[in-house]
Amino acid sequence: MVVAGLMAALALFAAVGIFADDRTLLGVPIWLKPFKFSLSIAVYGTTIAWMLGLLAGRRSRFGWWLGTVVAGAMLIEIAVIVGQAARGRQSHFNFQTPLDGVLYNVMGATIATAWVATLILAILLLMQRMPDRANALAVRLGIIVALVGMAVGFLMTLPTDAKLAQDDPTIIGAHSVGVADGGPGLPLVNWSTTGGDLRAGHFIGMHALQALPLFALALTLLARRFARLRNDRVRTRLTGVAGLFHGGLTVLVTWQALRGQSLVHPDALTLAAAGALLVATAAGAAWAVTAPARSTGSPEPVRPAAPAVPVEAV
Repeated sequence: MVVAGLMAALALFAAVGIFADDRTLLGVPIWLKPFKFSLSIAVYGTTIAWMLGLLAGRRSRFGWWLGTVVAGAMLIEIAVIVGQAARGRQSHFNFQTPLDGVLYNVMGATIATAWVATLILAILLLMQRMPDRANALAVRLGIIVALVGMAVGFLMTLPTDAKLAQDDPTIIGAHSVGVADGGPGLPLVNWSTTGGDLRAGHFIGMHALQALPLFALALTLLARRFARLRNDRVRTRLTGVAGLFHGGLTVLVTWQALRGQSLVHPDALTLAAAGALLVATAAGAAWAVTAPARSTGSPEPVRPAAPAVPVEAV
């Protein structure tokens, strides 16, 4: 949470830098990347802290160490990103100078460390008993899908065929597929509008950490108005369907990007796959709501009937 607070302050600083510093890198303001990463780390750190609070007993103490590792890794990563932005240098995939290469490798090591720590946390949460089944499933599926989304980042580090053909490439890896980094992109996120962009799957997958627990919370709130949602089995099934949808969407947009296709210009094959995913999700949601569901809660206690009062006593 300390790191999350620092990132919130850094996001404000970077937001000012976007307007105060007129330098650009790859076609965008040089402080845009520190702004996006500081916001992302603030949200990620807050979510991890909440998940660590779900652990009990010895797992809680081990979770404290995991949180410390994640916090330290995130601080090192953002320090490299901010430092390179201040120097006017590209932080990712940059081997233009020995210093650039060392900083990128350090940042890569911190990302791998955070991924492994998150994986261990996922295992602990799978083992941890939680009182509400729907919320428990949301947390577990959220962190599993987030791990898949984080792993998409490793695909960005792979050299392209064009780079492999060079004798001594200075940039190894890219966000974009089929086009060069730095072309036309969507507002704020800057995902390519002319080719594939792996950042879409990376972003969507990672934020399952927040989306699925919030979905389970929304079901709990809606249960006050809709009697069917008061059954924990119904909420659990709906949460499972939402988790499968989120995971499927992560895979879909990553597959689309790997084919060199922009998120905003899907072809017929991508649209067909998206349609199949939506149909499967709708069918799953209908099943989750209509299938027989026996509540796992404790039955309402039966109150003994009051003794009959003799007529003569009236």
